[in-house]
Amino acid sequence: MEKYLINDVSRLYHIAIVASISYVVLFTFIRIAGKRSLAKLNAFDFIVTITLGSTLSSMILAQVPIAEGAVALATILFLQFIIAKAAKDSKTMEKVINSSPTILFYDGKFLRDNMAKEIVTEEEIYSQIRKFRIERISDVKAVIMELTGELTVVKKSPGGEYSSLDDLNTDRLSDMN
Repeated sequence: MEKYLINDVSRLYHIAIVASISYVVLFTFIRIAGKRSLAKLNAFDFIVTITLGSTLSSMILAQVPIAEGAVALATILFLQFIIAKAAKDSKTMEKVINSSPTILFYDGKFLRDNMAKEIVTEEEIYSQIRKFRIERISDVKAVIMELTGELTVVKKSPGGEYSSLDDLNTDRLSDMN
């Protein structure tokens, strides 16, 4: 039974030391790289988060030396910075790098073509509406699948100058079923 819990006590000390050093290295790199490095704003940010975790795990379990892991972490964060900057500086690159939000429900209508494209069911949309603590579907202006894959529910409002839906092409949606 003991061999399932501990193979080598000295390895535990090694893991504790490497984990501490790796944590400090990753923390330092993330502070240098900025908040964006863990933002999960799009698919690339999600990949960065997964890759950072995997690299950190490899460092802690001594599958790669600390110096090699640190270079890998720095490279991942640098590439993420370059991709984010390219998207910010170029509309063309932004379209290549980022997907677009998809409206799934608008003004009382399920947009079936968009739902089919994103593989989302009515039940999932209803679930998100409830998650946003909205009882009446008539109180919902739109449900949007964001760049991150999350669903956002937008309540109807009395009106105003600007809307969070302004960046979406909602003009053509009034004719859709």
